[in-house]
Amino acid sequence: MNFPSRCILTLAYAWSAVAFGASSSGGDISRVIGSVRVEAGQAARDVSTVNGSVTVGAAATADELETVNGSVRIEERAVVESAETVNGDVTVGEGAEVREGIETVNGDVTLRSGVRVGGSVSNVNGDMLLENATVGGGLETVNADIRLTTGSRVAGGIHIEKTNGNGRSWFGKDQPNPRITVEQGAVVEGPLVFEREVDLYLAPGVEVPAVQGVQPKRFTLQ
Repeated sequence: MNFPSRCILTLAYAWSAVAFGASSSGGDISRVIGSVRVEAGQAARDVSTVNGSVTVGAAATADELETVNGSVRIEERAVVESAETVNGDVTVGEGAEVREGIETVNGDVTLRSGVRVGGSVSNVNGDMLLENATVGGGLETVNADIRLTTGSRVAGGIHIEKTNGNGRSWFGKDQPNPRITVEQGAVVEGPLVFEREVDLYLAPGVEVPAVQGVQPKRFTLQ
């Protein structure tokens, strides 16, 4: 099931939660309007809202996190299954774990030191920053700048999708080339698939897999 379809189901489920009452501690948490939070050290199942942010406190656990218009924040040492939003940033604190993947359409993705993501990380518009973080299922974007700092590791490669074919974004605006920066001590495993031109900045001595598709403009970090 694609993400927009899941958002419709989230909306329907959230309305039903309003109709039938809030879930007890350790169960699902769902709202239509307003932010939702799992307190530090607590456990929940699926956590969702339509208009509002989703936060999982330090050392807490949860299953799927979903919102439509709002940010997702996973604080340090928390463990969740997945995180998804349409319009909002996703921030994962130090030492936290996302066992599956992270997805946003319009928003930044920031992974702090020691973060582990088992699946992929994807967006359309917004930057990606990995600070000594590990992603097991690759990075996928259309317009994001991607920065991998020292100690970061990406398995599954990096996939930059093409725009609508005329050099413009899905919203009709001219877009600069995405910038991919790989700093000293960062590792990319798996293919680099570029369906559009990108600017690739590599620290001296950094090696990356062969590029499939459009060859990037290459630069050396000073």
